Amino acid sequence: MKQIINDLIAQALQALQQTSRIPADLNINIQVTPAKDASQGDFASNIALTLAKPAGLAPRALAEAIVEQLPAQASVDRVEVAGPGFINFFVTSATSHAVIDRIREQGDRFGSSELGQGQKIQVEFVSANPTGPLHVGHGRGAALGATIANLLSFVGFEVQKEYYVNDAGRQMHILGTSVWLRYLELCGEIVVFPSNGYQGDYIWDIAATLHRENGDRFQRTTDQVFAEVTADAPAGDKEKHIDDLIANAQQLLGGDDYNTVFNLATTTLVDVIRNDLEAFGVVFDRWFSERSLSDEGLIEQAIERLQENGHLYREGGALWFRSTDFGDEKDRVVKRDNGQTTYFASDIAYHMNKFDRGFDKVINIWGADHHGYIARVKASLNALGYQPDDLEIQLVQFANLFENGQKMSMSTRSGEFVTLRQLREDVGLDAARFFYVMRKAEQHMDFDLDLAREQSSDNPVYYLQYAHARICSVQRQCAEKGIKPDLENVQLARLDNAHEQALIKQLSLFPERVEVAALRREPHQVVNYLRELANLFHSWYNAHQFIVDDAELRDARITLALASGQVLRNGLGLMGVSAPGKM
Repeated sequence: MKQIINDLIAQALQALQQTSRIPADLNINIQVTPAKDASQGDFASNIALTLAKPAGLAPRALAEAIVEQLPAQASVDRVEVAGPGFINFFVTSATSHAVIDRIREQGDRFGSSELGQGQKIQVEFVSANPTGPLHVGHGRGAALGATIANLLSFVGFEVQKEYYVNDAGRQMHILGTSVWLRYLELCGEIVVFPSNGYQGDYIWDIAATLHRENGDRFQRTTDQVFAEVTADAPAGDKEKHIDDLIANAQQLLGGDDYNTVFNLATTTLVDVIRNDLEAFGVVFDRWFSERSLSDEGLIEQAIERLQENGHLYREGGALWFRSTDFGDEKDRVVKRDNGQTTYFASDIAYHMNKFDRGFDKVINIWGADHHGYIARVKASLNALGYQPDDLEIQLVQFANLFENGQKMSMSTRSGEFVTLRQLREDVGLDAARFFYVMRKAEQHMDFDLDLAREQSSDNPVYYLQYAHARICSVQRQCAEKGIKPDLENVQLARLDNAHEQALIKQLSLFPERVEVAALRREPHQVVNYLRELANLFHSWYNAHQFIVDDAELRDARITLALASGQVLRNGLGLMGVSAPGKM
């Protein structure tokens, strides 16, 4: 309907231009929005206010001229000029009721579209280092990424969901060494565990598996392990201490045995993360290994391409990328003086690989602490010859967990954190997924455990699901009373009270809200829509009887209720939330 009204206004303006009542060279941008107040119609446009000055007319006079030139349209009941020059459109009741028929016809696909026209989009999200189980801080990125991918698919984009496994680099060596040290303790060695090691119980679990499968094969004496190792904090340097332990582990075990320990730690935790995400309703199309970048020579390829394009230089023995030429605050090292490539070089190679796979748009969902990486990654894409705007970065603030009004502390390194699995088991999958997408990604989020557990209208996800359960209860009541509504010959004109008109109007807005949420990458737009829909439904349900003696009115109301239930299911499904039939 919005597009129909938009076209009507465009035709009216064209007529005014042809008669020279307004200039022919106007820059016209027509906006049609749903009216906020039913007394102001169904849709409104401010086109007369935005064009008044360049058209040389008073806003209200221009609005009246536009209305005079509007072509007749069967779906428009009347048009009014309001206030300083708003144009309000009232659609016919038959037009507004038509949305109910569309919902019934399209079912699970109502709200979908071909907006994306098959464009390929990759959404990369979570991508946490596999150094421990996912915690509640990772949950927000998981829920947001999955919902954004669902929204994009729903409006016609071809979407691939990808997890980038950071299975290379220093943190992974700290993980492997932490497992080995715990393994040594199981072998009977007395080890002073490093302050910078990973200390969670899961490290003991992996070490126990290593010992069970290999016995004492990897045992070395404490004196060997700590030989020539820098003192730990607080007296010494904790970073140098753990690096020395890593070097000793590699030297004492040798390549094959060290890789056995390293790979067991990595694969175990990747499997844990994969299983936790699947239980959270998040399934990735591809898990991309960082180590594959070096194994397949992609890092060197990326460096060579930058070198060929003249964007690298040597200084102090290191190889630098001249990223300041592309808006970054400083140049970046891609290869150190010892010949080792940097983490940034891996990032360049990974993003080169993404675009070489043919994606039209790449969306990265990162934690807010990665803000400083945006400029340098975009700079590298520019230097490689890609369009930097084709990479879209969405920063997500981590969630703070609250219980009994108190913020819960978390530390991944010390092992003191609430895992995503624990959260899901505590408050349930539905509440966890819903609460994570209630706010804009860049806004700080306080996850209230007490509220998420609560089964009342104060809990927003319960409030929505209860609306759906009420709709299902109407169907059960009909079955119990032997009533078989005739849903094929429904007289929708009987839906004429204010509650019903408001609910029908809200249902008609669903496709537009879904498209806005998808294009803006803002799942909370759907949350807000559904909360308003549920509120309108509850108000209607509380004010009117559904199962009445007047069969015509009863069937019309049941049809509207079923349409509302369908839209609730569609919207909740996009967020990975269920729509239960009973509460």
